Amino acid sequence: MRFQVLTIVQHAPHPLTGALGSAADRLAEVVETGVRAEELGFDGYAVGERHAGAFLASSPTVLLGALAARTTRIRLLTGVTVVAILDPVRVAEDYATLDQLSGGRVELVIGKGAEMGHFDLFGLDEESQWEYQAEKYELLRRLWREEKVSWRGRFRPALDGATTVPRPFGARPPRVWHGSATSLNSPELAARHGDPLFSANAIQPRAAYVRLIDHYRERFAAHGHDPAHAYVGAGSGGLFLADTTQQAVARFKEFYEARVRQTYKPHLADKPGYNTPFRTIEEAIADGPHLIGSPQQVIDKILDFHQVYRHDLQSITVDSSGLALPAQFEQLQRFAEEVAPVVRQAAPTTLWQRPAHEERSTPVT
Repeated sequence: MRFQVLTIVQHAPHPLTGALGSAADRLAEVVETGVRAEELGFDGYAVGERHAGAFLASSPTVLLGALAARTTRIRLLTGVTVVAILDPVRVAEDYATLDQLSGGRVELVIGKGAEMGHFDLFGLDEESQWEYQAEKYELLRRLWREEKVSWRGRFRPALDGATTVPRPFGARPPRVWHGSATSLNSPELAARHGDPLFSANAIQPRAAYVRLIDHYRERFAAHGHDPAHAYVGAGSGGLFLADTTQQAVARFKEFYEARVRQTYKPHLADKPGYNTPFRTIEEAIADGPHLIGSPQQVIDKILDFHQVYRHDLQSITVDSSGLALPAQFEQLQRFAEEVAPVVRQAAPTTLWQRPAHEERSTPVT
């Protein structure tokens, strides 16, 4: 198993105190957390992209660029890059620039995004979201693999002999994962191209994600790809470690349940993937994806998920816990020292066996 830290750069008032720090301080925390994650031996650090709601994640390339300058080893991912609303030419340019700056450490997780408001913001039709995603991703693939690209499509002006610059670092383009939360469209697109899948594993019951992952693996093989390369990542609802589960509940219950109430979206009550059904912390620990409890309980939960997901990459989040930055770092350290080594040994993977620059030294198509 590999491990990454994910932030979607939430910036909402504390649900218990109402406190809200400055945007500058919040963005600085994101960079410092990435630096600390590398020091603790995490494999990756991911920054989400949100253009609506209480987030400061509208420019992940800028944040990841700051991290590229402060780190040397950790892989830099997105979570997710909302290709459905973006121009593939610009995506190719921005992330290839970041790829060069980081020495080939960039990987994208693409998706249509979890906030419907961004389609209106960019003047796009929400009903066409899956068509946007498929067409724009397929153009992005060509732009990173080919020069002098000529292309015609539905959602942007045609290209005639276009070569984006800079080119990606090394002989192969960044790996692209497909974020998957509610629909079979993303698993299907990932399987068609032989790409890895990243399951949100954040809000819905486990069976909903098992359905998507199983579909992905079936279609991956049906498209003729080697099943050994059907890598899967999985998110989590947030991390809170304590010496015992009882201590974790006592310390985190009030905050967790207040945050659930704060983030509830009544206008999306009938849409899966937007409101958690785990309203109490006891429900979240028993049946949700949240990693709350003693180190051993968190180990058991990750391995329990691994039994059905067979995932290679586990994502954790600490900045949605209401903790100050030093306490978040303590959570990361405990996870790195008490949880990660046990899970790595119990769930080995071939993902990221070599440093990023070595993996990128041979061409792929």
